[in-house]
Amino acid sequence: MRLDLFDLQLLLNIAETGSFSKAAEHAALSVQACSERIKKLEQRFCPLLIRHSSGVQLTPAGQIFVQHARLLLKQYAALQQDISPYLQHQTQHLTLWCNSSAQSEYLPKLLPQYLLQHEHLNIHLKEAESTVIIQNLQQGIAKLGLISDVFDTTGLQTKTFIHDPLVLICPMQHPLCQYASLSLTQTLNYPWIGLMPHHALQQSIDKQLSLLSATIEYRLRLLDFQAIAQVVSTGLGIAIMPAQIAQRLESQYAFRQIALHGKWANRTLQLACQDFMQLPPAHQALSDFLLTQTKDLFL
Repeated sequence: MRLDLFDLQLLLNIAETGSFSKAAEHAALSVQACSERIKKLEQRFCPLLIRHSSGVQLTPAGQIFVQHARLLLKQYAALQQDISPYLQHQTQHLTLWCNSSAQSEYLPKLLPQYLLQHEHLNIHLKEAESTVIIQNLQQGIAKLGLISDVFDTTGLQTKTFIHDPLVLICPMQHPLCQYASLSLTQTLNYPWIGLMPHHALQQSIDKQLSLLSATIEYRLRLLDFQAIAQVVSTGLGIAIMPAQIAQRLESQYAFRQIALHGKWANRTLQLACQDFMQLPPAHQALSDFLLTQTKDLFL
């Protein structure tokens, strides 16, 4: 009987999120393709999920299956680690989980240099919100991730990568420009420009709003920070982005930066894993490189 590890991971994602749509988005599949893969898995074994209008839940058999799926995926990861010394002259594939600012601002400046020195290595950057990365690290799904320091990292080891605060950006003549710093609550009554809902930073902002039991009015949602800066400069609304990105875009578009109160906004990016000493060699080498190269980000 052939067993696809991708399908095992897909089932784990469904079990953890209680949703086909979230699991499909996480795996870069359509919901229909996700559903079809799970149906084929159930045809090989037995019903694993109970489907209902508010989501899905595991059957008793599904709970047993998920326990063994986790073990199989961990054993496969261990196999990759143990055999990696014998694959030095073959192309290796490494996944680095990261939040949106690491993916768009920091890693593109550092990784080309590293990859030029390691011609048999390919790196897959997987963007996610920090809490998702932490959960995947804790469960052994991910090996190495760049996360915000504002979340609980019980069971993980962390090392500081770079200070990465968030700022509010406003049109030049906006009423909020009179302030040197603001809380998120003070911005709620103004129109906003946001990122798309799947974006990791947008999910982080939405969580803060949920904690405040608040909502904001989005005049427009866009795919990237440059587009947001361009629209904010027209006067249409305000937005949040990492300070490092705002500083880079400030020379191209007219807007003001305002500091934000709260630990959630004054964050530091950290490299995280279960145990740095137990990382596979390729992950360990990349981790060491990143921790020694952050000075180059400000040159």
